Amino acid sequence: MSHQARGDETQARILAAAAECFTRAGYDATGVAEICARAGVSKGAFYHHFPTKQALFLALLDRWLAGLDSSLQATRRAGMTMPQRLEELAETVEQVLEAARGQVPMFLEFWRQAAKEPQVWQASIEPYQRFRSAFVAMVQEGIAEGSLRAVDARLAALVLVSLGVGLVLQGVLDPAAAAWPGAAGQAVRLLLDGLAAPDRLSPCQAPSQGPGTYTHD
Repeated sequence: MSHQARGDETQARILAAAAECFTRAGYDATGVAEICARAGVSKGAFYHHFPTKQALFLALLDRWLAGLDSSLQATRRAGMTMPQRLEELAETVEQVLEAARGQVPMFLEFWRQAAKEPQVWQASIEPYQRFRSAFVAMVQEGIAEGSLRAVDARLAALVLVSLGVGLVLQGVLDPAAAAWPGAAGQAVRLLLDGLAAPDRLSPCQAPSQGPGTYTHD
């Protein structure tokens, strides 16, 4: 195994051990020594890869957010309307969230730290603002192509991001309350009933008769 490969393997072990420790005991209660013991590495090896415990924590968050970024980019395919892209995005993000479900308490711990430390707050707000801006652009594109009604794109994006964050929190607080694996897709379709342009609704569900259901082309 090359020196680079050994370094990558050590870093991966540290990240995995930290995720387990932060999830089980929380950020404040977890020390570098505990993470090193769990990963089977020395403190020297730890600090070679991560200058601080906070840097390690931020690396874990970045890795999780990278999955969401990939999901967002994966929906950019020719021939798809914006409502179709949003539905596919919701289904893809569900898989990412399901894979990280056991680690969600760790991210709740991160948000708690963000309320106390400006550096952590800055690291947490930047991805939120990035995703919100991406949804603004998606809604504006849907309006331009005629598949979405002319609504306030920033407000619609705020609702979409709030929906995602809210579903994650509810899944942690009350996991037995609903079929969470399919909730994101169903919730986005419910929102699309209100956002879809009138000619995208089925005839029997026109706006004059109440909320409609988006029908795929």
